[in-house]
Amino acid sequence: MRRSVLFLTAALLTASTAAHARDTRVEQSLAELLASPQAREVGLDGSVRFYLAGQPVTVQQRLGEDVTNKKTNAANKSDADACRWVALSALLALQEGARSRGANAVVDIVSYYKRNEFKSSTNYECYAGAILAGVALKGTYAKVR
Repeated sequence: MRRSVLFLTAALLTASTAAHARDTRVEQSLAELLASPQAREVGLDGSVRFYLAGQPVTVQQRLGEDVTNKKTNAANKSDADACRWVALSALLALQEGARSRGANAVVDIVSYYKRNEFKSSTNYECYAGAILAGVALKGTYAKVR
């Protein structure tokens, strides 16, 4: 009986801790990220351009939509640093998807964390916790002028 009570107590404490896990919303500039030295270091070379929803762009051809959902280790990093690194990972995935479809851009990009759209013509959103940070982006591969 005592083991059952201990097990139940431990299970309730674990569930309570998980329910109160930190998930802080962080909003950052996509232009600043793309202009950063880290963007070039990870392989974002400018061959694929990125346009957030609401940014002006002339689309010649749309080549399908995609969603990327990336996570990174946030332990011992500031929320801003963790969010930058995970956003770079998401953009790399979109860059590879664009290349494989013959696109030179990803347009109409929105943040899509937990399937909730956040639209901004300047910023993307990230959610940072004590252990993980995550960025989900949804966009359309395109050929642009």
